[in-house]
Amino acid sequence: MDNEEEKNESREEASEKILDTGSVLIDNGTYRIHTLTIIGQIEGHYILPSQNKTTKYEHLIPQLVSVEEDPEIDGLLILLNTVGGDVEAGLALAELLAGMKKPTVSLVLGGGHSIGVPLAVAAKRSFIVPSATMTIHPVRSSGTTVGVPQAFEHFRRMQERITRFVTDHSGISFERFTELSMNTKELVTDVGTVLDGKTAVSEKLIDSIGSLRDAIACLYAMIAGDPNEKS
Repeated sequence: MDNEEEKNESREEASEKILDTGSVLIDNGTYRIHTLTIIGQIEGHYILPSQNKTTKYEHLIPQLVSVEEDPEIDGLLILLNTVGGDVEAGLALAELLAGMKKPTVSLVLGGGHSIGVPLAVAAKRSFIVPSATMTIHPVRSSGTTVGVPQAFEHFRRMQERITRFVTDHSGISFERFTELSMNTKELVTDVGTVLDGKTAVSEKLIDSIGSLRDAIACLYAMIAGDPNEKS
């Protein structure tokens, strides 16, 4: 098989992987980078309607383990444009990302809504484009809720888990994140706050304003062992 045929096969495999899992391995740059996209709604334990654009967490979990264990992959780039979704699934993915030893960089494109916030800050370094937004609001349920004190205590504790994770992996304080979550003066029919890219950085929720170029440059620096980058 000549080089051209090998390249064609490689392109076909990459295209299939993008269609199947929303990820691709880039191996024609300085380093081998695995790119993972988290878009639409994060699908958890229940299958969402077919018209919903979803990211299935059961597809992402083995991918993250594979990236961490593959000696030929140097780093992970996470591209985020999500409207949130299943809280337990999203938090599980965020914990996996945060526990990776390999260099990880996230880039928020469009939006990082709800559980997308922990996913963005779970990377060792986070970026957001100027036009993107981070939407912060309390945990809510679209299913049946039993009207007893225990149900609301469950929501409170779940919200505390999320808040603790975000504040442990970013520069925002627990009190400030809670204040933004409970804001009643911004959203017309909801509780919470929408932060644009610049404000998300000034609130120390996201590390830096940047583009794809900046995210990749940062990831390369981390792989190369630049002491100025997080490790």
